[in-house]
Amino acid sequence: MKLSVVIVNYNVCYFLEQTLLSVRRAAAELGEPVEVFVVDNNSADASVAMVRARFPEVILLANKDNPGFSRANNQALRLATGQYQLLLNPDTLVEETTFRRCCDFMDAHPRCGGLGVLMLDGRGRFLPESKRGLPTPAVAFYKIFGLASLFPRSRTFGRYHLGFLDKHEAHEVAVLSGAFMLLRQAALAEVGLLDEDYFMYGEDIDLSYRLTQGGWQNWYFPGTRILHYKGESTKRTSVNYVLVFYRAMVIFARKHFAASRAGLFSLLINGAIWLRAGLAVAQRLATAATPVLLDAALLYAGMYVLKSYWEVNQKYVRLPYPPQYMLVAVPLYIGAWLTTTWLSGGYDQPTRASRVVRGVAVGTVLISAVSNFFDAWRFSKALIVLGGGWAVAALVGRRVLSHWLRHGNLRLSEGRAKTLAIVGTWAESQRVRQLLTQAQVPAKVIGYITPDAPDYALPSPATTLADHLGTVAELPALLRLYGLTELIFCGQDLPASQIIDLMASLPASPPVAYKILPAGSQYIIGSSHKDAPGDYYTLDRSWRLSQPAQRRNKRLLDLMACLVVLVLSPVLLWGQRRPSGLLPHVGQVLRGRRSWVGLRYLPEASRYPAVLSPAEVAPAAGPLDAATRQRLELLYAQDYEPGLDLSVLWRGWRRLGG
Repeated sequence: MKLSVVIVNYNVCYFLEQTLLSVRRAAAELGEPVEVFVVDNNSADASVAMVRARFPEVILLANKDNPGFSRANNQALRLATGQYQLLLNPDTLVEETTFRRCCDFMDAHPRCGGLGVLMLDGRGRFLPESKRGLPTPAVAFYKIFGLASLFPRSRTFGRYHLGFLDKHEAHEVAVLSGAFMLLRQAALAEVGLLDEDYFMYGEDIDLSYRLTQGGWQNWYFPGTRILHYKGESTKRTSVNYVLVFYRAMVIFARKHFAASRAGLFSLLINGAIWLRAGLAVAQRLATAATPVLLDAALLYAGMYVLKSYWEVNQKYVRLPYPPQYMLVAVPLYIGAWLTTTWLSGGYDQPTRASRVVRGVAVGTVLISAVSNFFDAWRFSKALIVLGGGWAVAALVGRRVLSHWLRHGNLRLSEGRAKTLAIVGTWAESQRVRQLLTQAQVPAKVIGYITPDAPDYALPSPATTLADHLGTVAELPALLRLYGLTELIFCGQDLPASQIIDLMASLPASPPVAYKILPAGSQYIIGSSHKDAPGDYYTLDRSWRLSQPAQRRNKRLLDLMACLVVLVLSPVLLWGQRRPSGLLPHVGQVLRGRRSWVGLRYLPEASRYPAVLSPAEVAPAAGPLDAATRQRLELLYAQDYEPGLDLSVLWRGWRRLGG
């Protein structure tokens, strides 16, 4: 066996399908025996079924839990028999010649224990994590505190990503990326497999270091390229990512550095954890709070102007309002208006003016009603009504302005329509159009562009000729001529190497998003930025449960149910089938980790984790089969309303502990 390919998958069925198609082509190009392993870490999507149906040649290891990245890779590595063994991420696309060229390089360099390649993101831009240096305390310090970003080509500060090395030349490097890590079986036999102390992140650094310590070499090889959609920075704003990644660095330091250096490194890393986690939380809070703060500032300014005008021109007794009006009453008014606007869906996307009007109207009625009970705080009803009018004008006006700046039109419910072209044959372009229509993607399809090959003759009907824009050789001019914002490549018609060539060579300005329809797939996938997870167009279920307003209502109901459960816990604990699980479930629901009622049996259950399923309290004479449980959950998700949750809670209260 020349090559073993190991892919660990978790809930990325749409990416995995494309990766396996590219692996199949690259294995055929290699011309020598190749075995492919997919280790699925208990995915809740259709990954396992897809692999079994579309890739019967793949050796599938379906775990019943998620043991982590290192353990899952080791499961397959212990079975692999290839002379070379490739760890490959499921969100990658390899060129047809990748395996052959990499194996040839390894054959020519017998002391090469590990090999990495040039990686590009979903827009065809170079990913610096393609080559890395060892994260010593000094290197880690430069990276954590931004010096590596300020001076990426410096031999002193740029050693984390080795920015001073030419990305187009092969170099011996210290650390390889786990996204594509080609390993020599003989080297693994000497230094060992991945360290399973690392759940995720850090295991590639650890193995790379052990290879060099064992006398082997790690090489960066730009003779072939892959697409890596997510990149190193995908979850950098996630607090969980910060904690897991930097704690992996602490494990590495304690394992490989001397005690004195490990202590310094641990101190540095722990400081970085608090710094980066704080920045991540601050960034997320700022992003969420900015629209609310802008609205509050507009309302407060308007109320001040209204108050000043009213007390001078309309008030019966020409005296100013007391200071507590602007200091206390108006902030309370604003809080009420913004809260009812949020509950009405005024902050949901896509924005609708009717939601804002409804929310402000309800808030104005509540303010007027509540103020009647407090004589000392009963100010002018006219100001409340005028304030409500100003709130509608300000909130809607800000949304219209923001929408116009972002999308170029004044219709709040409409985003900027994509202007796209399809690169492929006429037949595949028709399939793309059908998928876009079924997925309800707001896009204007200009036409299709054929590959530069004589085999792709144009079809004869005149209607197909009208849609034909040209060939890929004319792409730069076509991008400018039609103002294209997105290209969809047909994997059936273009090899991966040509798609990657086009992504890397097309001009970066104006920016164009790239997506790919793999051969025979129902997914059109891509990624617009290395810092964002990949996105895709596909046929998706239309569920009321997934609507923002219903999700918000469900969350409020969960919180109120937690309060009721806590108050009644002495009685509820007595009647539970599993009393020890009740209070832990309350904690999970309060933290947003679960809902009291939701999905447990559909593939999408990981997106809506729940304590109770509506299928578990259905009035049935005996146990339900899997298909019936899924059908009941599907009906629940499609027709969701909060009353369904109340009904399930009433019938299944004995099961709240699990």
